[in-house]
Amino acid sequence: MDIAPFELERWFAEYEHEADIMLAESGIRSLEADRFDLNPGKLGYVIPTNGDPEFRSEVADRYDREADEVLFACGAQEANFLAFLSLMDEATHAGDAASSSGSAARNPHAVVVTPTYQALHAVPEAIGDVSRVWLEPPNWELDVDAVADAIRPETAVVVLNNPNNPTGRYHPEERVRALYDLAADNDAYLLCDEVYRLLSDDPLPTVASMGEYGISTTSLTKAYGLAGLRFGWIAGPEEVVEQAWQWKDYTTISPSVFGQHLARQALGEREESILAENRELAAHNGERVREFVATHDLSWYDPVGVNGFVSVPDGFSGSEEFCRTVVEEESVVLAPGELFGYDDYFRIGFGLPTDELEEGLSRVGDCIERHG
Repeated sequence: MDIAPFELERWFAEYEHEADIMLAESGIRSLEADRFDLNPGKLGYVIPTNGDPEFRSEVADRYDREADEVLFACGAQEANFLAFLSLMDEATHAGDAASSSGSAARNPHAVVVTPTYQALHAVPEAIGDVSRVWLEPPNWELDVDAVADAIRPETAVVVLNNPNNPTGRYHPEERVRALYDLAADNDAYLLCDEVYRLLSDDPLPTVASMGEYGISTTSLTKAYGLAGLRFGWIAGPEEVVEQAWQWKDYTTISPSVFGQHLARQALGEREESILAENRELAAHNGERVREFVATHDLSWYDPVGVNGFVSVPDGFSGSEEFCRTVVEEESVVLAPGELFGYDDYFRIGFGLPTDELEEGLSRVGDCIERHG
């Protein structure tokens, strides 16, 4: 398996630890640990290693599924990784069987709607073949027909991130259902990374609840402000989840005891207040960025979540030059759109505390004015 360097993480490694302000963070600000009961008891493995059955059943209810159709993972990153291994490894075995019977072997194939978080295309690219279907500015609309054109007989999975990172585009329910129907008609799964879903005031139905070909991945990082728990999950068909669990035996074995202990609290009676608080922060900070975009004659698609994809100001050759100038002159980290395939844009995260956001926007504005 040959996997590409994670360019966004390398960018963060270069600048994040020395800069004053992180305006490229893609989640909501972190909650304080003292809001929770921090004593999980014995610090052993979670048994069974796919997660507590009662808790998995509670999570499965959110998707109209059963406990064995949910696997707890160390964040959405591991959930997606395991899902791809499950889906595309199964397709590889099917190709091996075809080859042994005299048929031409085919690599497992995925169709990935982009721009998106790099792991959602880099991991399947390391396993098989990937066709990328690009969203087009300024509205970043999901083109179901373009996905249909990209599907092959060997397509194992169609991949969507909704709401989208980096653009903040929340694809409407009718488009997502059409994409699900397309995947199902071609005997392929639709995997949707839904980490920002609950930052919407009106969340769409989950993809895993749409039918047997639907798979949802998510975590308590982006919408809940609990990145340090490293707690996420896969919800989907039992055969996919079971295969992912087999792969998990070779990665993290079980979810974190602390993660599961605090996750039960965050998804229990505390959930409503946590999400209300985080949605309010996202809305308030989003309005402040909206004003910043207008003040500096920039453009963006009004996002859902806490990420915006903003046009690069005049006076810069592209996103990397702009973002490098901002961090070197103002000690503020932004994410170059070039890392997502769009050099005319940069990603800004606005889920951080408002006072930090205000200071960061002021410094970025000073840089724009100085070079404009």
